[in-house]
Amino acid sequence: MLYYLFEYLEKEYQLPGAGLFGFTTFRAAMTILFSLIIATVYGKKVILFLQRKQIGEQIRDLGLQGQEQKAGTPTMGGLIIILATLIPVLLFADILNIYIILLIVTMLWMGIIGFVDDYIKTFKKDKEGLKGRFKILGQVVLGLIVGATLYFHPEVTMRDHDKTIINAEYKVEQVKGADIKSTRTTVPFIKNNEFDYGNLIAWAGEGAKDYAWLIFIPMIILIVTAVSNGANLTDGIDGLAAGTSAIIVFTLGVFTWVSGNIIFSDYLDIMYITGVGELLVFITAFVGALVGFLWYNAFPATVFMGDTGSLTIGGVIAVIAIIIRKELLIPVLCGIFFAESISVMLQVGYFKYTKKTLGEGKRIFLMAPLHHHYQKRGYHESKIVTRFWIVGVMLAIITVITLKVR
Repeated sequence: MLYYLFEYLEKEYQLPGAGLFGFTTFRAAMTILFSLIIATVYGKKVILFLQRKQIGEQIRDLGLQGQEQKAGTPTMGGLIIILATLIPVLLFADILNIYIILLIVTMLWMGIIGFVDDYIKTFKKDKEGLKGRFKILGQVVLGLIVGATLYFHPEVTMRDHDKTIINAEYKVEQVKGADIKSTRTTVPFIKNNEFDYGNLIAWAGEGAKDYAWLIFIPMIILIVTAVSNGANLTDGIDGLAAGTSAIIVFTLGVFTWVSGNIIFSDYLDIMYITGVGELLVFITAFVGALVGFLWYNAFPATVFMGDTGSLTIGGVIAVIAIIIRKELLIPVLCGIFFAESISVMLQVGYFKYTKKTLGEGKRIFLMAPLHHHYQKRGYHESKIVTRFWIVGVMLAIITVITLKVR
């Protein structure tokens, strides 16, 4: 692992830098470079392999313009994202870091579920793919693993009432506060913006907080399942899911940088999470992989990510947000995913309700998820994607602003 070589050089020769940026930032820069190269250069080889194996998309007739031309386009392109992320991470990250381990497990776990779904669609010619209950079961099990690890693992800690002394040269003179286990998280847009899940069970009496996992773990399961399915629903037109996800992951990288840096966290008066700075290496690799994949997935797409990619993306985004205690920002930051999911729920719910009460099912949207509604209205998919990206950037800016607006 190149991580250990760079760690030795940094300690012995003060390379590749120290102080405000330092070792982690250098490795993060290396991972994004490597992931971009892997996704763009070797991604083409993966696409050619998929074409040779005739692993093409099975298109359902939804009556959308340009739909027929996409039939046969290689799918399972999520493999490009997974490989372009994991290879740089294994090279440059500290793979013994509990957060890195958790994200690797998340990516592989969701990647396997998505791969099985794509395999059934492609080779078994079953357009429905893996049964929904099995997808949900896989997401629930992952949420259980993530929640239990974050709650019980001894290395998952945060600084209690951090009062670190930093001098004018941005060097830490003294660190105060102990590393503690906690179920605290961040609530956006309020002054005292920390909330403890244990408070939801504190009414049960003294010692009740010891059972906070009864609240914490189900919440993690809900978040992982919701975001993963949201990303899956967003993957419907060329470049939409990959571009939106790149914006989201980049924003989470900003939060990770400040939450894992004792200087920035002290300045911004936010919780300092011990060891979480290492996530920056994974996140930059993930951003590079998404942007590199977008090179081939932008309109007109030469490869689709399939559920191999979309389920994986959603799962990883959810776990990153949970680790850095920003999961309550997901409805804002992942607003595109949220809107796509809500549009489906509203459409199905309203159709069933009107069919039961009026005898005829009615629809709110021309088609759900939301991006198909705009396609039905005659918008070209490139315009839809671009406008969704713009909204995604606006939501990302609002999310970052919450660091100080409270």
